[in-house]
Amino acid sequence: MPHPAPVIPQTVGAAAPHLRRLLEFAEPARDDVCLDVARGRGPMPAALGPQVRHVTAVDAMPVDAMPGGARRGRTSTVTFETGPVRIAGGDRTAPPTASGVAGPVRHGDPDGSTVRADATALPYRDGTFSLVTARFSLYNLGDPEPVLRELLRVCRRGGRLIIADLVRGNLTGPDRDRIERLRDPGHPGTPSIARLTELITSAGATIRRLDVFTVERPVEPWLADARDPVAAQRIREALVDEVDGGPRTGAKPRIIGGELWFTQSWAHVAAEPI
Repeated sequence: MPHPAPVIPQTVGAAAPHLRRLLEFAEPARDDVCLDVARGRGPMPAALGPQVRHVTAVDAMPVDAMPGGARRGRTSTVTFETGPVRIAGGDRTAPPTASGVAGPVRHGDPDGSTVRADATALPYRDGTFSLVTARFSLYNLGDPEPVLRELLRVCRRGGRLIIADLVRGNLTGPDRDRIERLRDPGHPGTPSIARLTELITSAGATIRRLDVFTVERPVEPWLADARDPVAAQRIREALVDEVDGGPRTGAKPRIIGGELWFTQSWAHVAAEPI
């Protein structure tokens, strides 16, 4: 039987364990000029803000979803880290200056604005940022290859691109995506670890570090975002059936403290533009 996943020590404020792990992996520095590209408003800008010089937050979306269809000194070797983590269940960004660098994120402003842009045509000059992050957004912004090339374009030489996303093992089939697509019919599919790293290197980067780990999550908060309550119930029943010895879903469900939990695999990748 799997052992409970340890909780990461609180080393980065009060952020959730998985976000603290990502922040420690990204190694933000006081002189970093950062760009976070997300679908909607993610937690990274607020988490990075106190640790860096500037943060620019971009709420990106696929081109066909934009109004009118408009377009427009770290670790030098590859290292691998593993280990599980358990998850228990409005910022303002100033516009870019003339140099193309955005002003600092301001916290606690409920009426703050967000830069909206096509992730394949970001409105910034080449090499503007020393740290670029994309947390669970790469596969939700259209074709990941041009998105990666654009993220690398705005990342300066010697800077870091940090990608965080769901993955599956290289020998694991795509069956695990069945319950993901029941919850969200638009789910783009979970890449293998090898596929994700291949995409990044093909886009023009060198991978410096890779952190792959399992995450246990309670099912009910995850299912609360399901688009169809009937589909959510089908997922719930399939997971309970597996716990009772039924067909495997690939989600490795189990009961913890009377609650139904399931497992995902996450990867953090640190890359540097070539």
